[in-house]
Amino acid sequence: MTDATSSVAVHRCRFIDFDPASITSLAFPPLPLPSIKSPKHFSNHPNFGTLAVGRANGNIDLCEWTGLRNEPQSQQAWVIRKTLPGLYPSKVDSLAFVIREPHTIKQDQVPKASDLRLFSSGGGSELLEWDIETSTVRRTINSQGGTIWCISANPAGTVLALGCEDGTIRLISVADDTLTHHKRFDRVKGRILSVAWGPPTPKVKPDEDEDDDYDDDEWLDSWLVTGCSDSSLRKWDASSGRMLDRMGTEKIRGERTLVWAVATLGDGTIVSGDSLGMVKFWDSRTCTQVQSFKSHGADVLCLAVGPDGLATYSSGVDQKLVQYARVKTTQGSENSSEIRSKTRWTQTSSRRMHAHDVRSLAIWPLYTPLPPSHKRQFPSEIAPVIASGGLDMSVVVTPAALPSSTLLSKVINPLATSVHATFDDSYHRRLAYSSGPSSTSAIHVARQARLLTCMRDSRVSIWRILRKPSAAREDEDEVPEKPSTASWENCAEMELDVHTNLVASAISDDGAWLVVSDLYETKLFRLVIDGERRVKPRRIRDFTSIISPHLPQKPASTGGLSFVFTPDSTKLVMSTALTSYILVIDISEDKPRVLRKFDHHRQRNDFFTDRVTKDLKTTTVDTEMGSDDDDSGGESSDSDEDEPLLGSVTRMAVSADGQWLATSDDRCRTHIFNLDSIQHHCVLPSFPQPIQSMTYSSSDPNLLVLAFPNNTFQIYDVETRQFPPWSRELCDNLPKRFTQIHDPIIGVTFEPPAPDASSQSAGRSALFWGSTWLCKINFDDGPIKSYGFSKKRRRETFKPQKNNHENAEEPKELKMITQYRPVLFVDYLGSGELVVVERPLVDVLSNLPPAYFRHKYGAS
Repeated sequence: MTDATSSVAVHRCRFIDFDPASITSLAFPPLPLPSIKSPKHFSNHPNFGTLAVGRANGNIDLCEWTGLRNEPQSQQAWVIRKTLPGLYPSKVDSLAFVIREPHTIKQDQVPKASDLRLFSSGGGSELLEWDIETSTVRRTINSQGGTIWCISANPAGTVLALGCEDGTIRLISVADDTLTHHKRFDRVKGRILSVAWGPPTPKVKPDEDEDDDYDDDEWLDSWLVTGCSDSSLRKWDASSGRMLDRMGTEKIRGERTLVWAVATLGDGTIVSGDSLGMVKFWDSRTCTQVQSFKSHGADVLCLAVGPDGLATYSSGVDQKLVQYARVKTTQGSENSSEIRSKTRWTQTSSRRMHAHDVRSLAIWPLYTPLPPSHKRQFPSEIAPVIASGGLDMSVVVTPAALPSSTLLSKVINPLATSVHATFDDSYHRRLAYSSGPSSTSAIHVARQARLLTCMRDSRVSIWRILRKPSAAREDEDEVPEKPSTASWENCAEMELDVHTNLVASAISDDGAWLVVSDLYETKLFRLVIDGERRVKPRRIRDFTSIISPHLPQKPASTGGLSFVFTPDSTKLVMSTALTSYILVIDISEDKPRVLRKFDHHRQRNDFFTDRVTKDLKTTTVDTEMGSDDDDSGGESSDSDEDEPLLGSVTRMAVSADGQWLATSDDRCRTHIFNLDSIQHHCVLPSFPQPIQSMTYSSSDPNLLVLAFPNNTFQIYDVETRQFPPWSRELCDNLPKRFTQIHDPIIGVTFEPPAPDASSQSAGRSALFWGSTWLCKINFDDGPIKSYGFSKKRRRETFKPQKNNHENAEEPKELKMITQYRPVLFVDYLGSGELVVVERPLVDVLSNLPPAYFRHKYGAS
């Protein structure tokens, strides 16, 4: 058992120059249009939609809400569940969601990711439709008008409007799972920089003798508004494609003003943001300016409208997020019998929550411009959430309730950051970014070789952590290190030829093998150390031809989503990217060979439906029913599979003795394999959420720890195929400070036992870590008490203060450290030696152009 007073030497690594990609676009899914027959529609809003985050490197992150269904609060908010890797090189400028089959979604139902179609553009003339299930580009279509500057879907989700370089709007039909050109509007001089749809109108009922094809519940598009590069806004007729009117903006010194953002409201109000920092409100009927605000010191790049249409938000280059609210005013004296009330917009508050330009805003619930007679009503006791992102790489979410909504009842803050839920008073949250796709780690460690690898879009870097003179082992064969003050050295920089951004990588424990992959090809390298201690990668050229016969010809891909080496570095396990196979590859000989192929993450049967068979807080269940005694059931031919239910396998773990392999996919399916016999062992029950991280205990190789994004975990005994009774009380009584910390669990690791120590003395202490915290939990001492936290920050040690008698009497099962941030990777190099990789935001921002700043009142 690990002594509670044992200390750990920490390598605080800040030399890894990993830079997350900037955020260029945000999007929430739309809600189905209400029925025309029911004028007032009240939407029940306990669930939260998928947040799509487009980045400058072409990747799109799909973030899911971590709270349980019908719960209005979640401490961890949105967490990245899946990453769609972009083509290399590429970028994402605009995103748009539409509902795949709107008639199958109820009016108060929030569509899931599987119910949506996702479209994007990236600075070129191609519109991309993504296959969310396989993370690939499904279809593309050329705009036929040059660069696509903006995308907007109509309220019904049947047409996409593209603003093009040649000054035209092109409508793309997406109805009935199509992607075809539908209409082209008249051309104007300049570029179409922004576009928004006006409120739809109910279809007029024809005469009774002409109602053969009449649908009495159909909405028709009325008009569009565009922001142009020639200091103007234009209103267009949606049916004819003709320009209805033109609205002009101011110019400075004769230079053209760029209208970067436009939005529309249900009553016909048009909102615009331009390069002069002006936010203007227009009347769509007369196309005249109603109000104007000089809210920003530089370009306004994005706008968003609150879910009820009573608030509008703007942001841009000056990093400010400004709120505008619609207030009622009265006209006429008190003695007069005629007192008329009208509404006007006022700038209510502004906040600065970013360190650089803000490129995109999105609000949940998403606003749909509907006529006042069919305005959607949301529950007033739950505050909406506004998400913002830009060049500082992180998504910031903020409760955005209006002060007037808190007068009648208490408003719930969905983020649980404070009791306040209004935009002016609430605390914002900065969502943690992950170093790798789908919340995986792009950094890996080879413990025996003391190597660190970092994967980027198309590059892989290798570093070596040097031994300290006091900690170095006295080994005659060890090459003496050069006298240097540095504790690390760069060993290799690899630039790879890839089709998409890299999605997975791994390095063997002895540092002899390195594997990297994009979505379509896996590259295996043998690492050789030369006389100058530099790492020379030698590629296994025939690796693709070795694994290709074991995979179907279509789709033609040998890429992998996840890799793991066995501790003895004799086997490589990979999960294929587009076909969801598990391949066990022998690398102990000169030429790698595939030992076995498993297809359990492709099977479709009654057990693998979307039902949840185990809740996180229920009693343990036996999973022996999932065992595979028949060897033929684990590997079936493609002809026997009718329609395989593919799952993206992004989580894998191998036990310390190399016997057990655990794999988990995004459909909450987890399988256990025996690597000694190379057979399927059992299947775990599905959980309400996909597994965020899993690892085996170093002292007890049969114990598998499964961590979830809502900061809970389960412990599974692989040998007995059950959740041990002792773990039930431990997992069901976690302290609130651990489960309610805002940053979710990213990884779990165990300290390896010392070479001269027995397995029993190693203990079962797991180190959980997130973006801003590290927490050590001892599994041997039963349930954890809330006062077991060590709130004092300790530098490079988990050792409690011996001279503090009060702390000496308190239990030491759980300790939390928050001095490292933001954390990208945590793992042990050996017994008593921990590696913590940090990437401070200051270092990341130093590589960007200077942010907008203006002195005020002569202050320095």
